[in-house]
Amino acid sequence: MGKLARKRVVLKISGEGLCRPETTGIDAEELQRIAAEIRTIVDQGVQLALVVGGGNIVRGNELAQKIDIPAASAHYMGMLGTIINALAVQEVLESLGIETRVQSAISVTSVAENFVRRRAIRHLEKGRVVIFAGGTGNPFVTTDTCAALRASEIGADVLFKATKVDGIYSADPKTHPDAVRHDQMTYNDFIDGRLKVMDLTAIVMCQENRIPVVVFNVKQAGNMLRVVRGERVGTLVSEQANV
Repeated sequence: MGKLARKRVVLKISGEGLCRPETTGIDAEELQRIAAEIRTIVDQGVQLALVVGGGNIVRGNELAQKIDIPAASAHYMGMLGTIINALAVQEVLESLGIETRVQSAISVTSVAENFVRRRAIRHLEKGRVVIFAGGTGNPFVTTDTCAALRASEIGADVLFKATKVDGIYSADPKTHPDAVRHDQMTYNDFIDGRLKVMDLTAIVMCQENRIPVVVFNVKQAGNMLRVVRGERVGTLVSEQANV
């Protein structure tokens, strides 16, 4: 594929991508590294939207199991964590000279715009990076699904799922040394296999809107630029396995 194989993309970064392995919070070096990688994409003229998770701060499901509070409240707390991460990413990107806008599904107008689809698209057309925060604004919905929803709404060419693994495996490679990594697979293969690397709801939404998904290792330097250029990095999930 050519230099600009992907013109408008949504990049989903987990909260874990902003901290070191087995830690929580925001690590300054990891944040700077992610921002530098994002800059390489922006420099290619790609219209880039980000969805940032909040697992490095709080995970709603886990919190609800540990504390006697309604699960819905725990999920809202997790959504607020994504706003904290979005603001951190915004500030570092701005320090690199990259104009950004944070749009939140939860109203926090003193620090972010409310999500408005047409406004988000206009920002992208003007070369700004748009960071979608606050999930979908609803509990019990993952940020993977938020990424698929936003990608569908803004007409993205592809959804990139940036993780700590180098693609999709037939089983968890940590517990199954013989697990096989897939270079590419269909949406139905993913759904039928009940694979855990991404929320099934997100995959179904991408299938319905014909948005290919690439799962790749964000910890490997240069991978962001490679996937944007259409190089074979990680695992491609699409309508046909051989594309």
